Amino acid sequence: MAHAGSEVHRLDRPVDNAVDHILGNPDAPLTLVEYGSYSCPHCRAANAHLTEVRDELGNRLKYVFRHRPVTGSELARRAADLAERAPPEKFWDTHIKLMTRSATLTEEDLKAVAADLGIDHEDAEQAAREEAAAKARVAADMQSAVSSGVRFTPTFFINGRRYDGPWDTVSFRDAIIGRLGPRVLAAAISFAGWGPSAGLLLIIAALVAVILTNTGVGEDFTSFWEREAGITIGSLEFHMSLLHWINDGLLTIFFLVVGLEIKREFTVGHLASRKSATLPIAAALGGMIVPVILYLLVNQNPAWGNGWGVPMATDTAFAVAIMVMMGSKVPIELRVFLTAAAIIDDIGAVAVVAVFYSGDMHWEWLGAAAAVTAALGFLNYGKVYRLTPYLILGVILWFCVHEGGLHATLAGIVLAAFIPTRPPPDLGALMIQANAIVTEEAKHSNEVLRQGPSDGAMRALNTIYDRLESPADRLLRVAAARSSYVVLPIFALANGGVLIATDVFAGHTGLMLAIFAGLFIGKPAGFFLLAWLAVRLKLADPPHGYNWRQLLGAGSLAGIGFTMSLFIAGQAFALESDFAAAKIAIFGASILSALAGVAILWNANKANEDEEADEPEGQPARALAE
Repeated sequence: MAHAGSEVHRLDRPVDNAVDHILGNPDAPLTLVEYGSYSCPHCRAANAHLTEVRDELGNRLKYVFRHRPVTGSELARRAADLAERAPPEKFWDTHIKLMTRSATLTEEDLKAVAADLGIDHEDAEQAAREEAAAKARVAADMQSAVSSGVRFTPTFFINGRRYDGPWDTVSFRDAIIGRLGPRVLAAAISFAGWGPSAGLLLIIAALVAVILTNTGVGEDFTSFWEREAGITIGSLEFHMSLLHWINDGLLTIFFLVVGLEIKREFTVGHLASRKSATLPIAAALGGMIVPVILYLLVNQNPAWGNGWGVPMATDTAFAVAIMVMMGSKVPIELRVFLTAAAIIDDIGAVAVVAVFYSGDMHWEWLGAAAAVTAALGFLNYGKVYRLTPYLILGVILWFCVHEGGLHATLAGIVLAAFIPTRPPPDLGALMIQANAIVTEEAKHSNEVLRQGPSDGAMRALNTIYDRLESPADRLLRVAAARSSYVVLPIFALANGGVLIATDVFAGHTGLMLAIFAGLFIGKPAGFFLLAWLAVRLKLADPPHGYNWRQLLGAGSLAGIGFTMSLFIAGQAFALESDFAAAKIAIFGASILSALAGVAILWNANKANEDEEADEPEGQPARALAE
């Protein structure tokens, strides 16, 4: 499972030369937009570097300032309103005065600037009109900040893309003129912030694998993954094929991310309370049980009986990516529901792999794995918050699990369970401490033979940084992107190749129909039926924020089984011909499930609105569950 990115990285309201406050050449090829506040010390500090950048780039740059007053500061909001009351030709003079008149914004600054503008001598009626217009303009900028994903001040956008780098002159200049490094980084962040990006990479990797397999390089492409690689230390050897390194080794990162997401959801996420968890749990159980039943009913060949786990899985990266691409047609509550259900689906898939798709057990190695697990528990109990000891033990655990006969990727799930969380940090106290350290170090910035913060200051800042996130949150933040954008595409490239030939279909019709029925029919049917039953039995609350038709659409999207279905199929079918047929069935069922989900969801919002409009006035809309 992989979650698609959802954070906004682009400017929501394009720069309008007729509306925005622009400094510089209005037709300049480079645009820098700042969301700032006159009471923000960081905006004041960045202002000096902006001056240097403008001097250096000249007519090639236009600078735009938009208001985002510091939250909770009445003085900041009044300063923004005051700047907007200045005549257009005096805005920038007023802006500079508010930014630089004193070290920190004060009431005296507002009075002095108001006197310079002659506002203190206006009649009451004129003042009321101008004040209302100014407040409306500031409110529009603040709404634009929210839509653009601005969380703090200052936040900068370079040519419409959010800039998250340092605010010093050199960094600004390199980012603005488009040096290769900042340009590549900005493009990568922008792509990762696009919701469907993870799913798109999986599709591309799978298509590349299929194309290469069915061309003249097909044999070389297949044999490449069978090459041996490993470690040799004296007489000790540990070698596997590249395919096994990917499926048993690299995919452990994916399972680690799954485990961390499961842990988060059950502690502070959507599954933390019984009330919020019951409906997605019921839907997920139905989405696992019904596909298995259909597979067993359709399949009549005992040789393929072990493949019943294939249609159980859901590839959330694809499902959520499609929902994101549909935009406002899919309510955010439905995305939350599907994500929570996918967590339960992951737990089921992990349990199935552990119990039914592992090899012969070697109890001495499993005993060693238990000892390593106990050591992880000891670290967790001792509140060790450094990640390094956990990761070292995780590698040892992986080897023990692999040699013990269980699927090695399960080590990722076990490791995730012991990576510690910790109480939320006291952000106020930490920021005061960090500001005190930086302020003290800045006093020495111009001293002879001093070019940066002292070692003691750096150690203190590192300690503060470590406290901002728990080890589990930090590892998830780092590993999730690598799982979505590196591990899963490589897995799809290595496992997605299937030779499309008529002889693949010969003799495998029953297997393909069984997988197809489980994913395309069993998933949505199980999702809908058990969710409906849970509501009827009053075990769960009815859908909130989405309707039953939309829940059925989510169930259809859950029939996209790609990643985990391929993984389980690789464990279930030893014969290459069986595996090839299973892959074709998984691809076909996943594509049709995606199309069916889009068709169901496309006008589901409108249908729900029309139904509510038909209700007698004053009466609540009927629930489908009644």
